[in-house]
Amino acid sequence: MDNDMFGHVNNINYYSYFDTVVNQFLIEQAGFNPMTSTQIGFIVKSSCNYISSVAYPEKLIGAFRVDRLGKSSVDYSVGIFKQDQDTASAVGCLTHVFVDRETQKPTPIQGKMREAMMSAMVNA
Repeated sequence: MDNDMFGHVNNINYYSYFDTVVNQFLIEQAGFNPMTSTQIGFIVKSSCNYISSVAYPEKLIGAFRVDRLGKSSVDYSVGIFKQDQDTASAVGCLTHVFVDRETQKPTPIQGKMREAMMSAMVNA
C-alpha cells in the first residue's frame, strides 16, 4: 500500500495485513473455503500495538499464532515484521467466533480446523 501524508503506511492498513495472515492460515492449513464452508468466522474483538513505522516499498513478513482455543472462538496474535528484523513493527490481537453460515449462531470448531489451530498454539 502507498504511504500516507506522514511518509509511512497508515494504521488502518495493518488490519488488512492481519486479516490476510489469518485467512491465509485458515485456507492453507485449516482447509477453510471462504465461499463454501458451512462455518464462517466473525472478528468480535481486535487491537493493534504499533511499535515502529513501516513505509512502502519495505518488504513485510507476517507471523501468526493461536493464543487460546475455545469451543467456538479463538484468539490470535499476528506480528508484522520488516524483512530481516527480529522485532515486530506491529502486533495485532484478534478474536474470531465461528458461526454456522446459515443461522449465524456460534458453532464448535472441529476437525481439520481445530487440529490446525491446535498446531499453531504457543504455550506460554
